Amino acid sequence: MIRIFPFGEVDAAEVFARTAPAVDVEAIVSDIIAAVRREGDRALYAYTEKFDHAALTSLAVSSEEIGEALAAVEPEFLAVLRRAADNIRHFHERQVRNSFLINDRDGVVIGQKIIPIDRAGLYVPGGTAAYPSTVLMDAIPAKIAGCREVVIVTPPGRDGKINPVILAAASVAGVDRIFKVGGAQAIAALAYGTETVPRVDKIVGPGNAFVAEAKKQVFGAVSIDMIAGPSEILIIADAKSDPEHVAADLLSQAEHDKMASAVLVTDSPELALAVRDALERQIPLLPRREIARASIDNNGKIIVADTIRQAVDIANEIAPEHLELCVDDPFDYLDGIRHAGSVFLGRNCPEALGDYLAGPNHTLPTGGSARFSSPLSVDDFVKKTQYTYYTKEAFSRAAPDIIRFAEREGLHAHAQSAAIRLEEKT
Repeated sequence: MIRIFPFGEVDAAEVFARTAPAVDVEAIVSDIIAAVRREGDRALYAYTEKFDHAALTSLAVSSEEIGEALAAVEPEFLAVLRRAADNIRHFHERQVRNSFLINDRDGVVIGQKIIPIDRAGLYVPGGTAAYPSTVLMDAIPAKIAGCREVVIVTPPGRDGKINPVILAAASVAGVDRIFKVGGAQAIAALAYGTETVPRVDKIVGPGNAFVAEAKKQVFGAVSIDMIAGPSEILIIADAKSDPEHVAADLLSQAEHDKMASAVLVTDSPELALAVRDALERQIPLLPRREIARASIDNNGKIIVADTIRQAVDIANEIAPEHLELCVDDPFDYLDGIRHAGSVFLGRNCPEALGDYLAGPNHTLPTGGSARFSSPLSVDDFVKKTQYTYYTKEAFSRAAPDIIRFAEREGLHAHAQSAAIRLEEKT
């Protein structure tokens, strides 16, 4: 049963606290990465057989397999995928940055180029659930950014096949290549390349503790989006909120993972009790009730605040991945929200809307990192190069300042590189 706390009884740092993994994830992942770097494809085949119980003859998904998947997925769901993709494109196209050039001083040109990364690698989880939404959310911004190649890695089933809905979503999103490999070994393959899997410039996408640790370990050899932890939701709800709706929204994250955290902050003690009762009614009805039960019992919390404004302050301290504002006038509070991955406004905007259809990205910062990081976006798939041009006359005007600056820092070769250009040639 979810626990109820009065304001002040739980420190903000403990709201989404979780127990550490029982196994030494760091050491296991380090060994896997080393094996993939050493053995390439051979290690990928071996780990796929060991962890996914699939004996593969090829790591690459063929065009025939994609065609079979599109034929296997019901037309109604394909239509849903396309509508979701349209909404995601509509939102992310607004994020495109432009290069700029400044030429407002005589003899001086400076500017910045926006350049897409060459190759993006997307990790799509498998295991207990298939996530075509992750394919759309990660691939579409990369394609909008202009990446030359977008590749997916995802674990196969025991039959050696990828879930058809994953392949269908990849087709809708315009993914270039797909590989049947998951876990830390897939991250290693993307980071360093193998005979079959190409080395990428950036790895994005969620995964389990082993995937997150692998991304952490390969960072530097390749860029990553973030170190994503288990799912989180924080709901701010007032006394007018429907407890059944609030409970259902909490469970929408609790069913992800036993390590997921679902938290309600309310100014109504009566709502707190009603939501607790609603959770007990709804959990037994869920197909993933064992996962949801563990999440709610171990990590779930209800915090009773004095006011909704105080609840907003609590949310800013916690910096949740998902934040729902279940109040009458949510826009009155939006400016006060400083730290949250994605905000859902009003009583008719459950977090599931953002997971699938609305358009804003669902790959979000977790573990309080919304204090300093952002949702996945087109920006994640571009880099910036700056440039400078000075004429001889413009440089001559700037050189004395360069020399003084360099000498003050004790870097005399810097100063000389400017001074030498001022010397008269004899």
